[in-house]
Amino acid sequence: MHELSIVMSILEIADAEAHKANATHIEEIELEIGQLNTIEIDAFNFAWEQAVKDTILSKAIKIIHHTAGKGKCMECGHLFTMEKLYDTCENCNSYFVEITEGKELKVKSITI
Repeated sequence: MHELSIVMSILEIADAEAHKANATHIEEIELEIGQLNTIEIDAFNFAWEQAVKDTILSKAIKIIHHTAGKGKCMECGHLFTMEKLYDTCENCNSYFVEITEGKELKVKSITI
């Protein structure tokens, strides 16, 4: 379950930012998670609930923005929306696809 290690990394980022601001709690944290990222969102949410207990994020509102997957075909140059990590080009069915969006995992903002 790599989701737990991801949550722990987010917690470290939040702790560091709160420390810089001399804050004792965080009100809100905003995350961006791409649709093509390998995070299982149910496992992520479960790990979140367990990991943030009695931490600076325990009462924080968690907002997740899911970004759509997009790719560019390396064969024909077609730009298209991707539902899954290994989608083929919808124009020529090539598997040679460069993912241009949708693998993000970012802490967009922290409200202290």
